[in-house]
Amino acid sequence: MRIIFMGTPAFAVPTLEALVADGHQVVAAYSQPPRPGGRRGRELVKSPVQLRAEELGVPVRTPVTLRDAGEQVAFAALDADVAVVAAYGLILPRAVLDAPRLGCLNVHGSLLPRWRGAAPVQRAILAGDAETGVGIMQMEAGLDTGPVRLEGRTSIGGKNAGQLTDELAQMGAELMVRVLRDPAAFPPMPQPSEGVTYAEKIRKEEARIDFAREGAQVVRQIAAFAPVPGAFFEHGGERVKVLAAAFVDGAGAPGEVLDEALTIACGSGAIRPTTVQRAGRGVMSVGELLRGFAVPVGTRL
Repeated sequence: MRIIFMGTPAFAVPTLEALVADGHQVVAAYSQPPRPGGRRGRELVKSPVQLRAEELGVPVRTPVTLRDAGEQVAFAALDADVAVVAAYGLILPRAVLDAPRLGCLNVHGSLLPRWRGAAPVQRAILAGDAETGVGIMQMEAGLDTGPVRLEGRTSIGGKNAGQLTDELAQMGAELMVRVLRDPAAFPPMPQPSEGVTYAEKIRKEEARIDFAREGAQVVRQIAAFAPVPGAFFEHGGERVKVLAAAFVDGAGAPGEVLDEALTIACGSGAIRPTTVQRAGRGVMSVGELLRGFAVPVGTRL
């Protein structure tokens, strides 16, 4: 098929690669424009999709918006059979949705209609969901409301957001290739009207650990924000990210350090961090942290 690919972060890259590997003609890759980044935050950094598309020889377009009539005409002129969308980050106007012969197919990282919206992986972990998955959705004007052609499922089972995102990215790529090989074999099925939830965008303040919550919930918070942005506490004027932790028995005032292994009391139970990161430092074990960063027993974090 003649395919327009639309995606921006690393989550979208496996789908782009799978389309090319399966012999489709990817006539253009749309991605968010380069953003300021790098060490000093000043140089413009291309998205993972743009970088990979250029390596694959796929022409890249990075419009700021698709609402412009000229952009819509240019999109339609590509004469695509289908547009494949994976975490693109821009709203697709009706003119764009309707331009390809088979419309636009989206790789969405949840079991729709649960967790429509921007952060389905993190919200599923935070909520304590037992499983999640990927849906190949026929896009329409509503927010992730379109019918689903094919779905895959996986257990969350203690995975953090980074691990789960990588797994779902590979699963979504495989499912998309299956659908495109024989679209008629996977007719769009309307989403159930019950069980709708919305995965709001992650706010920076959500990454601060609230030790007044029960320990199991704190562990989920840590998993949901690992590896980025990283759930954190502050001590001695420094921010420490907790990238992995276990829920353990323990009692004390919320945030109280209970022992020399950095077990921390929560609203009920306690957590024991295992992997951490100080500001400007690499990822390290708790033992490595404590050798150069004293957190005495009895400290309130």
